Amino acid sequence: MLNKGTATIGFLLSFLAGSGLMWSITQYERTAVPSSDRVSVSASAHAGSPIPIGDDDPSWGDPDAPVSVVLLSDFECPYCSRVGPTLERIRQEYGPRKVRLVWKNNPLPNHPGARPTAVAGATVQALGGDFWKFHDLAFSHQRELTKDNLKQWAVSAGVDAAAFDAALATQKYAGKVDRDLALARQIGANSTPAFRVNGKVVSGAQPFDTFKALIDEQLGAASALAKSGVAASRLSVELTKKNFTAPAKREASPQKRPEDRTVWRIPVADDDPVRGPADALVTIVEFSEFQCPYCSRVGETLSRLEREYASDLRFVWKDAPAAFHPRAKPAAQLARVAYLRRGAQGFWTAHDALFAAQKNLDDAAFEQLTGTLGLRWPEVRAEMASAAVAAKLAESDGLVADFAANGTPHFFINGRRLVGALPYDTFKALVDEQLSVARGLVQSGVPRSGVWKALMKDAKPAPPPERKEVAPATADNPSRGAKNAKVTIVEFSDFQCPFCSRATATVEQILAAYPKDVKVVWRHLPLSFHADAALAAEAAQEAFAQGGDAGFWKYHDVLFQNQKAIGRADLERHARELGLDMARFNAALDRHTHQAHIGRDQDVARRAGISTTPGFTINGYFVSGAHPFEVFDRLIKRALKDS
Repeated sequence: MLNKGTATIGFLLSFLAGSGLMWSITQYERTAVPSSDRVSVSASAHAGSPIPIGDDDPSWGDPDAPVSVVLLSDFECPYCSRVGPTLERIRQEYGPRKVRLVWKNNPLPNHPGARPTAVAGATVQALGGDFWKFHDLAFSHQRELTKDNLKQWAVSAGVDAAAFDAALATQKYAGKVDRDLALARQIGANSTPAFRVNGKVVSGAQPFDTFKALIDEQLGAASALAKSGVAASRLSVELTKKNFTAPAKREASPQKRPEDRTVWRIPVADDDPVRGPADALVTIVEFSEFQCPYCSRVGETLSRLEREYASDLRFVWKDAPAAFHPRAKPAAQLARVAYLRRGAQGFWTAHDALFAAQKNLDDAAFEQLTGTLGLRWPEVRAEMASAAVAAKLAESDGLVADFAANGTPHFFINGRRLVGALPYDTFKALVDEQLSVARGLVQSGVPRSGVWKALMKDAKPAPPPERKEVAPATADNPSRGAKNAKVTIVEFSDFQCPFCSRATATVEQILAAYPKDVKVVWRHLPLSFHADAALAAEAAQEAFAQGGDAGFWKYHDVLFQNQKAIGRADLERHARELGLDMARFNAALDRHTHQAHIGRDQDVARRAGISTTPGFTINGYFVSGAHPFEVFDRLIKRALKDS
């Protein structure tokens, strides 16, 4: 809820794309709603609504706004990310006095990071932190929902670390998430994102016009209701009561996704682990990982399918280790070494053993497993870190991004998408359907061995990577790398952002790998909830003014190396140590000489739709977040090919 007086909320709105694009940060400007202009509405009034809004529900906008847009969402859901720009437009076009946006949790069971993040967010809210700051950080790093990150984001949101740890350890505020889930079931919100606009249903990441039609209709209805004498504080509640219709029946699977009937052109590589006959009529490509409990749970279903369709079914494995499962990637590396040393049989032996040992995937378990494969652990451990293993995992990671295979387990059955550890009958129905299609091809003259190729010929390829066009750099934008580079990487960054700091090593690796082909251009994007970021940006720009590119990058490196010490005194100390003209430096900071430049960079980002840090464009291809080198490398190669 808005506090009396000025409310500041950063409502995170972003995109998830191929390499993990997600709700990106769009910082809300300060919105002042004078208390004299508002009539306070009690929580009990909204509690009487069929879609109650309580004091513990994070919201943006005036509590007495005539239209309430209740969002039931999931921090790990890629579809939730797509609605971000639409919500931003609603906020901008209607403002806080007309529309109130309310967050409720609806973590999906096939998103293992969603519920822990929802509980962490509820904890931040309950402990008096800024939920929306936490929300922004979680959505902008949707594939990095680790325990450590959740704590770091909570602290950034103003919560005491010890209090957060204590509350999370006892799941003190998990009941809020459970109540939200119960409400979602009660009102028939069976997928995410789900919206109730004064009680009227909007399902999925719909375009702005869909919301606009409903909001305008409800504003008209509220105006008429107000003329009849209904108090402003009651308008949204009364309209919600009028509009709400209880669902006729509850879905058997309340979290079921909309069916994707697209046949996707999923590549099967020669070095993918495969089980089953080469001429199988149905191919199941599984994106999975060894620490995910849902991936383990679906194993029995897959084994049953293998038994019942022995001659007609083959399985292909693709690695998709989640960042919030710390032992998933090492397990994937171990299984890859088993494949390289012992072929497909070695991989599947490791696969079964890793799932059997899922609750204890430490190095001791790995060493024991390598022994059963007849391998020596020291050699296996060294090979796990090899370039060949890294390249294969990066290839799979690229496919996860390309085909939005987010959330494990994730399947493509003859190219048809199926997500989650669903019941056997769900798999069987799709396998039978695709078996019928394949047999039709065979009857038309396609040999069994050519069925997969025939299906993929007409299948839909992965959509191209997201692009964002940014205004050309000017002479006062710091840069480094090849002067006449074929590829320009524009980096939008913030000196106080921990993920920006993490990305610096990757940028160095890129420049080392492409010394003649890549140039990196810096643009400032200090985030409003990083108190020291804006002045640090001005200081770095003054270092550029005094020392050119070399001076900027030296100061850049010092700021990131001392990221927790970038207050005014620290900025001056760093400048002195680098030999800058201190009279000129202090004058620039006192007069905010470079503030206009910082603002221009922020405007460039805003016009391009870039609002998370770090954000990168690679000849226009967009990467959001501190991703590994391989993610950038794939797009750099694509950009070089384009050029």
